[in-house]
Amino acid sequence: MKKILLPSALLLSVMSFAQIDFSSTRFGVSAGGNLSAVKNAHNPSGRRLTAQAGFLALIPVGSTNQFFLQPEIQYFGAGETGKDKDFKGKDGYDAVYANNYLSVPISFKAYFSEAESEFFGLIGPRFNFLIDQRTKNAPVSRPYYDPDVTLTSLPNVNGKANSFNFGIGFGVGYSYKRQLEIAARYDFGLSNTYPGLDYEPQGTTKNKSEQVLSVSLSYIFR
Repeated sequence: MKKILLPSALLLSVMSFAQIDFSSTRFGVSAGGNLSAVKNAHNPSGRRLTAQAGFLALIPVGSTNQFFLQPEIQYFGAGETGKDKDFKGKDGYDAVYANNYLSVPISFKAYFSEAESEFFGLIGPRFNFLIDQRTKNAPVSRPYYDPDVTLTSLPNVNGKANSFNFGIGFGVGYSYKRQLEIAARYDFGLSNTYPGLDYEPQGTTKNKSEQVLSVSLSYIFR
């Protein structure tokens, strides 16, 4: 609970003290690629390359043409694979742990100046709602990594992903005439993605946080 308070407090602070002009909101579309991983969940563990796509709103904050709130709704691919180079050819290397979300990032966006074409920074929380989980080629030695497998000897151990998770993200980008924009963003999970794997890999109780590095292209309508 404490972990969700930080990103929420950041957003509430901006909205409480800033002058938000909803009447001048602009809308746009975005698409891009994600490189994701999950800490402390599966063994072996490697990154997954997937995609994102969705819609955004750009809401002015203050009287200058420099600060904005940017809420989005996205299809957001994450999860991981077993492709650790040290495990090539071994049990679990070809595994895929795909988590796909309806994702709602809400960012505070600041352009470096009021110029039409300019760099910008982003920071804010991301809320993920699981819409699909697929696991392929789970290691034979750990069949419970598959969310559809329950072992009678380990009834409380399973690979089911949490239906909701959240984190905080930050990024930078460049805007061409405040219309065509490219951005790179890193999202760090603050919640437990796999609560049924609390003791996996064996001997650890560390949080299973999902992390995503993404690059996206946006088009904002005038």
